[in-house]
Amino acid sequence: MCKTLLSIDWDYFIRIKPKWCGSYIENTHNLNYLWYKRYIEEKSKGIDIQKKVTVEKTICKFWRKILKHFYITKKIPLYISDSHKFSYMIAKRHNCKQVYLFDAHADLGYGGITSLQFEVNCANWLGKLFSDKLIGNANIIYAMHTFENPEDFKEINHLFQIKYRKFNEIRGNIPVDAIHVCRSGAWTPPWLDKDFYKFVNELKLPYISLESMDREWNLDKMTLSDEIMYLIS
Repeated sequence: MCKTLLSIDWDYFIRIKPKWCGSYIENTHNLNYLWYKRYIEEKSKGIDIQKKVTVEKTICKFWRKILKHFYITKKIPLYISDSHKFSYMIAKRHNCKQVYLFDAHADLGYGGITSLQFEVNCANWLGKLFSDKLIGNANIIYAMHTFENPEDFKEINHLFQIKYRKFNEIRGNIPVDAIHVCRSGAWTPPWLDKDFYKFVNELKLPYISLESMDREWNLDKMTLSDEIMYLIS
């Protein structure tokens, strides 16, 4: 039986505005400053996004459903990171030939097959695993609030063995060889970081952090000059 990577993006549980769903470089600006800018812009309209952008209720039963359909032992390595690109390295390291991805995005590459010619990044890591012949198949379970459609990846779907499934369509007791949970900070807000760690810890496995996960969210310290900087940056 082929080895399996279970890859979970935190944005699977977080619904954000369509206008925030662009392609972002994963840097300090987009992981932190961008959220201050969004907060300030929405506040000017009388909207507190800290109250609007929250964790979906589907999170409550997620691990229970996972353990019903996947076989996870106490020895399974659990990795966390901000960037989803690390799923490529994890699959390669553990010789995983199959991926189950829970995400609001397919991460197959957002420019057709040519996007797989670029270096591994958060937007193409799954497609790169295929193009580099490291995996044989992938199962994508989209978040209910995704703005994507499988037809968006028609060219890549035709070339590789990719299935788009609903959670309730998963059958069996699939052995898992590695788990990766990424935060995707450009698409998930810093005020929910504590919920991210709570979610990870609920699996009751020790985890390995692959990069620095620290980011600041403190509105009380924000000055007028800070607001201006965030708005024009």
